[in-house]
Amino acid sequence: MNPNKIYSLLGLATKAGKVVSGEFATEKSVKSGTAWLVLVSEEASDNTKKLFNDKCKFYEVPIYCFGTKDMLGHAIGKAMRSSLAITDEGFAKAIVKLMEQDKS
Repeated sequence: MNPNKIYSLLGLATKAGKVVSGEFATEKSVKSGTAWLVLVSEEASDNTKKLFNDKCKFYEVPIYCFGTKDMLGHAIGKAMRSSLAITDEGFAKAIVKLMEQDKS
């Protein structure tokens, strides 16, 4: 897995308006069915991780723990973020593909 490629894709998705960030916006996106992928920071609290794991499992949205709060925020041009959702299928699939390269 190349984290720089993932951060680059996050930046492109943000410029395209296909990223929502922050706990409330991400949760709302998952519940409304607009989220194709959720990324939660590795530094996020256990409660935050559990909340999004449960929500994503129920609504069948892929979820990954990835990066630091600072790096996630930096990638989308904002302050620190512990969670974000990708609302575009193409960007989501590309990021999942990069994430899965590491596992195989």
